Amino acid sequence: MKVEVGKIVNTHGIKGEVRVKSNSDFTDTRFQPGEVLTLNHKGEEIALTVASYRMHKGFHMLTFEGINNINDVEHFKGDILTQERDHEAIELDEHEFYYSDIIGCTVFDGETPIGRVKEIFETGANDVWVVQGDKEYLIPYIADVVQEVDVSGRRIQITPLEGMFDE
Repeated sequence: MKVEVGKIVNTHGIKGEVRVKSNSDFTDTRFQPGEVLTLNHKGEEIALTVASYRMHKGFHMLTFEGINNINDVEHFKGDILTQERDHEAIELDEHEFYYSDIIGCTVFDGETPIGRVKEIFETGANDVWVVQGDKEYLIPYIADVVQEVDVSGRRIQITPLEGMFDE
């Protein structure tokens, strides 16, 4: 099974480097040189091997083997990168989850459904889950808030911080 790991949002420089917005977890492992990513370009799947990886201004900067020119990557802007999910190098610790397991889960405050997780972004200190209900909520993935995650039941139990759902 493939999971979405990022979206190419722009090029960088003239040597074929791309700026990627991560939609994934474990980017330090997934984007390492030698890792194979699949690019979905106009319905065609293209296998790309990562040649270099670095962080720059909050974006993941990648180059791919055999691509050394901006003209070779310019048309990839907006395309999605995927990778095989069962990655042998990624072992989950307790309270760690694949983003693909969390996205789509319904978040509950007690018995009241708040909405579904539609996106996850990294802040440095902790991940933040974007939950879409009657409006959009930002839920920090911290022990004080997230009480229980039931991946198989697609259910997340939270205890909101004071003021979290206030207008």
